[in-house]
Amino acid sequence: MSEQTHQQPATPETAGPAQPDFETMTRDIAEVPAVEVITTVAVHLMSSAAVNLGLAEDGADHKDLDEARKLIHALAGLVTASATEIGSYHAAPLRDGLKSLQLAFREASVVPDEPGEGPGEKYTGPVYG
Repeated sequence: MSEQTHQQPATPETAGPAQPDFETMTRDIAEVPAVEVITTVAVHLMSSAAVNLGLAEDGADHKDLDEARKLIHALAGLVTASATEIGSYHAAPLRDGLKSLQLAFREASVVPDEPGEGPGEKYTGPVYG
């Protein structure tokens, strides 16, 4: 025999977190310029790659060159594909950050890739320090 419990209907105070308002979220994201979305995604990729390269505080605890390679490769594709769309004002710092990460990857690798074979170099061409 099972016990039955009496449950009170949910009220705003007891219902838990509110459901997202997708219409408002869609309208909000539609108001964000494409250049801002692209640069925000690029900065997230850069930050994650830097952490995986061991460049963050407690870096050795988070170092994962395989993950860093994937992130740098994705970043290179994004920056290369979007550069003409976002203009040199926005693309130049992204390219600089990408190059720094590519060089940091080469330095962090026990056996560095040949120039042109490193992460993202398929899109950027060989990276030299």
